[in-house]
Amino acid sequence: MIRYEEANDLRRKIEEIINVLELKHIKLERVFCFRSYGSNARGIIARCHSLPKILQEALKTEPAYVIEVIAEKFEKLSEEEKTKILIHELLHIPKSFKGGFVYHDHTIERKTKKLYQKFKELKNRREQKNLNSSNV
Repeated sequence: MIRYEEANDLRRKIEEIINVLELKHIKLERVFCFRSYGSNARGIIARCHSLPKILQEALKTEPAYVIEVIAEKFEKLSEEEKTKILIHELLHIPKSFKGGFVYHDHTIERKTKKLYQKFKELKNRREQKNLNSSNV
C-alpha cells in the first residue's frame, strides 16, 4: 500500500528553484509537494500531477499541481540529481498554469540541463554576493 507524506523540505527547494530561475508563471501557493512510500512504479523517481479543468469546475477550486517523489528512489540521489529532478517536474507545469500538463518530448531533457546550469550559476552568484556583503 502506498503512503503519502507532505514534504515541506521539497516545498522549500521548489520555492528556491522557482525564485532563482524566476519561473513567474508558477503560483507557488498552488503547488504541493509529497513523498510517497511503497510505490511499485518502475523507472519513476518523481511525478507531477495536475488538477484537470473538469475537477476544478466540479470542486469549485483553482488549478493545482502536486510534485510527488518516490522516497525510496529519490533519497538515494545526490543533491544535484534531486535538483535536476525537481526542475524536470516543474517543466511539466505549462506557462498558462490552468491545470494542463506539458508532456515529455525530446526537448524536456535539454531544458532541464540548461535550467539546472542556470540555477547553479545564479545561486552561486547570490551566495557570493551575500558573502561579499557580510564581509563588509
